[in-house]
Amino acid sequence: MNTSFKTLIRTIITCAFVVGALSGFAQTAITTGPQPGNDKLIRPFHVNVPQQAIDDMRQRISATRFPDKETVTDQSQGVKLEKFRDLMNYWGNGYDWRKAEAKLNAYPQFITTIDGVDIHFIHVRSKHPNAMPMIMTHGWPGSVFELLKIIGPLTDPTAYGGKAEDAFDLVIPSIPGFGFSGKPTVKGWGSDHIGLAWAELMERLGYKKYVSQGGDCGSVISQRMAIQHVKGLMGIHVNMPATVPAEIARALTNGERAPAGLSAKEKLAYQTLDAFYKNSTGYSGMMVTRPQTLGYSLSDTPVGQAAWIYDEFIGWTFSGGNPEKSLTRDEMLDDISLYWLTNTSTSSARIYWEDHSNNFNAIDLSTPVAVTVFPGEIYRAPKSWAQRNYHNLIYFNEVDRGGHFAAWEEPQLLAEELRKAFRSLR
Repeated sequence: MNTSFKTLIRTIITCAFVVGALSGFAQTAITTGPQPGNDKLIRPFHVNVPQQAIDDMRQRISATRFPDKETVTDQSQGVKLEKFRDLMNYWGNGYDWRKAEAKLNAYPQFITTIDGVDIHFIHVRSKHPNAMPMIMTHGWPGSVFELLKIIGPLTDPTAYGGKAEDAFDLVIPSIPGFGFSGKPTVKGWGSDHIGLAWAELMERLGYKKYVSQGGDCGSVISQRMAIQHVKGLMGIHVNMPATVPAEIARALTNGERAPAGLSAKEKLAYQTLDAFYKNSTGYSGMMVTRPQTLGYSLSDTPVGQAAWIYDEFIGWTFSGGNPEKSLTRDEMLDDISLYWLTNTSTSSARIYWEDHSNNFNAIDLSTPVAVTVFPGEIYRAPKSWAQRNYHNLIYFNEVDRGGHFAAWEEPQLLAEELRKAFRSLR
């Protein structure tokens, strides 16, 4: 492979972590009330997957033809057969989706239609007066499941060691193409469009001022909201910040050594990103360039869908490659099952195709920005980089535990970070 072609491929795969009407088994939820095509009505929503869809999932799992065992002892070829096969056996024979439904249905859920696409969201108001409204957005391969454990600490802080004045009202939407939100049928639903839709959602709910938080796709969407100065947005908090300076990004794209003069933390960030781009971005290369082609496989086999997602749980949790140290088997399978039962492997991947950019690269923001750096994140953003492009950096902190799925892995810790991060904006 010649050098120029290597550079082209490297440029394509450096895109990472960006982010309908339900069809087939995706028609698995029951909504109450009228369902208009496109107006501002907010309809209550309740999850109830038909038993036929669950039985079909289990039958497909049991009929899986597994590949040969890997020829290495590490994760360098991907998900290892023996351990994964055990997980799939549990998924097909022991896992209970109805418990996952109960987790979701324990919270108020709604659907509203924005720009012709149904938006599913959880909305929990705090019992405390003057709670700060916040919209929180999941990422890929996550879902609203990754944010459930943080709802209590944020909306009811006094029950979790916090103060009443730190309470939040929470809005947790499913990104279009994910979970129980609709699947866009036309192009144009990238993070910019989603950010505008989130502003519309908050306005419909009566919130005049609010903050936005997210990691992964949620980080990208929050930053796009800030770039567009959407109405009512007071500030954002991200745990996957876009801080990589242009000269560093160029060196990474060209496969060069770390530039001279970097601090120890900057050099570590460079080395981590360099290793990530070289060894771990095959998934994004496919979703950026061929989400439809990929979708035929992922939509046909639940085990294929599970491996596609579980591979990222291995690499992105703060677990040393053993995600069960950070998340339970049921928690991971809740998320995987949601992708399968809603048939959203393809529609969720399209946000990569829509955004088609490297979302670690620095963007200039004047909106107040808060950052928490988790040790298991794809890269640990140095404060020196954040200060260069976040021109109103109101909070920056490095914590000692937690990974890419911060709200899922360390909900109490992230809740404490958010209380501190947004205190100056209350």
